[in-house]
Amino acid sequence: MAKKPARLRLGLPKGSLQETTVKLFKLAGFVLRIASRSYYPDIDDPEIECILIRAQEMARYVQQGVLDAGITGVDWTIENRAKVKEMADLRAPWPNYNPVRWIVAVKEGSPIKKPKDLQGARIATEVINLTKRYLRQHKVKAHVEFSWGATEVKPPVLADAIVDVTETGSSLRANNLRVIDTVLESTPRFIANTDAYADAWKRQKMERIVLLLEGAIRAADRVGLMMNVPEKKLEAVLGILPALGTPTISHLADPKWVAINTVVEETVVTELLPRLRESGARGLVEYPLNKIIE
Repeated sequence: MAKKPARLRLGLPKGSLQETTVKLFKLAGFVLRIASRSYYPDIDDPEIECILIRAQEMARYVQQGVLDAGITGVDWTIENRAKVKEMADLRAPWPNYNPVRWIVAVKEGSPIKKPKDLQGARIATEVINLTKRYLRQHKVKAHVEFSWGATEVKPPVLADAIVDVTETGSSLRANNLRVIDTVLESTPRFIANTDAYADAWKRQKMERIVLLLEGAIRAADRVGLMMNVPEKKLEAVLGILPALGTPTISHLADPKWVAINTVVEETVVTELLPRLRESGARGLVEYPLNKIIE
């Protein structure tokens, strides 16, 4: 009987991180398809088996070995007190992949001004263990209650304070809440089961996936620029040209001209292109990048 090919069981986050995760894998070079109501996405790599799992549960299943690896916020790894191997921080300039903060907030007018003032308070939160860890760090004893949702509306009647997650702070402002401290800044992480990481084949497979994902993230807010520059204008052009690394300079058939190829942040392009043209660059071409591998 033929030996069954090795496969890596990879957990992908269902919910708020799902759409951005699909985008990330696409930019990394994978074709990932998620059918309606299916929890088993198709991926164009026969060595990977994908399962959709809520980010809140991911670390637990990775620790147990149900999954070899997965993507989840570091907040949920801490909340689940999961012993896993963190392989990469996948923060990226996209919705839900930007850093988010778990904060302590109270109603405007509350006498609670600082962490020590939480002594004896009622705190509503979705992250019980994370909150208790924070209270221990501040040597404060308080009553921590699990919140099933709409946490921001609970002060001051149902709770004295809350520990909740925020990316922009708009919900806090809408509910007239005041932030008194940050509990944790969280970003998506690629985590691995410790036994899977110890397996040479699985570790190499995971490292290759991480390499491609990180390459796609590095390219997310950058573009490539190509241009031709007269030799006598080269110093002036290089003087205004920001770059990810040293620009590549190649000689053209005409010895009086050189070609420059470089990578820049996309946000500077509209200001940079006219300056390059004014400095003598010609034939400027901007092109998108899928991955930058270091």
